Amino acid sequence: MSGDEEYVYDEDSGEWLPASELAAKRAAEGTIEVRDAVGNLLADGDQVTLIKDLEVKGAGQTLKRGTLIKSIRLPGDAQEIDCRFDGIKGLLLRAEFVKKR
Repeated sequence: MSGDEEYVYDEDSGEWLPASELAAKRAAEGTIEVRDAVGNLLADGDQVTLIKDLEVKGAGQTLKRGTLIKSIRLPGDAQEIDCRFDGIKGLLLRAEFVKKR
């Protein structure tokens, strides 16, 4: 640790922390964890498979259990997954219906 690092007061813990440590702590608080049906942590770019048949409203199509969805994107909601599938634009799935591959 360098002796010239600035310390700042963290009101949450009541402690004086290095500025870089407090910044990292605040950044971590803003992240949302998205987990699949069995508890695996999901990230942007992951591949998932459906664990049940899902009727896609507005598309007149049903996605079957076991369908592979490639390259998901997490929009910032704890249960939503943004993805693409052939013929369906703007597909949002709930994390409880998918399993990480």
